[in-house]
This record gives sequence, structure tokens and C-alpha cells, in this order.
Amino acid sequence: MEDFDVEPFRSAGRRLVIRQVRRPTAVLGSTQPATVVDADRVRRAGVEVVRRRSGGAAVLLLPSAQVWADLWVPREDPLWSDEPRASAALVGQWWARALGLDVCAVHVGKSVPRPGSDAVCFAGVGPGEVCVDGRKLVGLAQWRSRQGALVHGCVYRSWDPEPLVGVLAMPEAARGALATALAGAAIGLEELGLSGWPGDEALIEALPDAGSWDVVRA
Repeated sequence: MEDFDVEPFRSAGRRLVIRQVRRPTAVLGSTQPATVVDADRVRRAGVEVVRRRSGGAAVLLLPSAQVWADLWVPREDPLWSDEPRASAALVGQWWARALGLDVCAVHVGKSVPRPGSDAVCFAGVGPGEVCVDGRKLVGLAQWRSRQGALVHGCVYRSWDPEPLVGVLAMPEAARGALATALAGAAIGLEELGLSGWPGDEALIEALPDAGSWDVVRA
């Protein structure tokens, strides 16, 4: 299993990386076992499986189905915080500004586990994540090192848990029940009446001190 590339963040300054995928990709959290997905189902669905450095649970990325953006803040930067929750809250507030939705709320408490959240990122709610009426809109995951902090963020254009549930390793009797539970756990932009993503420029313009960031599209 390949690592989700962290090389774009080996930089001296602030960096924003806006990612695209060319094929279906299941991204596992750093501590998730590879057995969380079913090898035969993954192969039949043509899904690549990679692992990210940050914690949390799995997400499924599809071409043009979501916006995934990574923020890298060096340890010596004024935006750096020794408190992981503060770093997550900063990123969540940035996403909320970029989306421009008055109905967004940034979760500032502890992680809230829900059915399936040990396997699926968008099942539960963690620090800094952006919600609408209790449903997750933006999922975050964080990796911290001696050099700085990297926060992954993802928002779906339309939330559909079934493709990810379809490749998880689990008893068939539980699969439908999990998909039903997850359907109400998160929400996408289209469900909020937004026909399209506001645009990558909205992400860039919403950054703190926007002109000081190195922006990369990968």
C-alpha cells in the first residue's frame, strides 16, 4: 500500500495543495488496518488504496466528486499552535469562509463518535470539522511533525456513502444498515443547493494573509 504523498509539504513556508485524483482512491487513516477494506471488492471496483500520515478513518475520493485541500504550516510560523485542536479550528474556519455559507458551524469540542466512525471518516465529527445542522460537510485530519502541521480537508460535491461502504470488509447483513446510518451523518454541497463548487480561488482568497501562501495543484 502506497503512502499518500507528503513531499509537497517539505517546504520552508506556508503551503496550500489542492488535489485531484485520476481514479477512485480509498485513503485510509494512519492507524487503520489494511483489512478495513475488502481486497476482492476493491479490485472489482477498480479502487486504489493508499494511506495518509494523519489519523482518522477512511474516505473515498472519486474524480471530480470532491474538493480535497491540504494546508501546511511550519512550526516557526505565526499561525502555528502547540494545541492540535486550535490548528484544526483555524483550518475549519478557513473552510467555512471559503464556502461562504452562513449555516456552517465549526466543531470546537472533542471528537464525537457515531456508528461507523471507526471505519468511515464522515461518520463522526472531530475538532475543527465543519457541519450543517449536525451533519458533517468538511472532514479534517491532521499530521504533526517537528517541522510543522499538515491538515487534510475534504468536502463532497454530493454525499453518497454507498461507494465506500461497498468496498469495506464487513458482513453483508450490516452493509445496508451502515449505508443508511451514514446517509444522514454527512452532507454535500449539492444537498445545500449549491450546484457547483465556489471555485479554487475561493479557497485561496479565504486564507489568512492570502498572498503569503505557496499554492500547488497536484
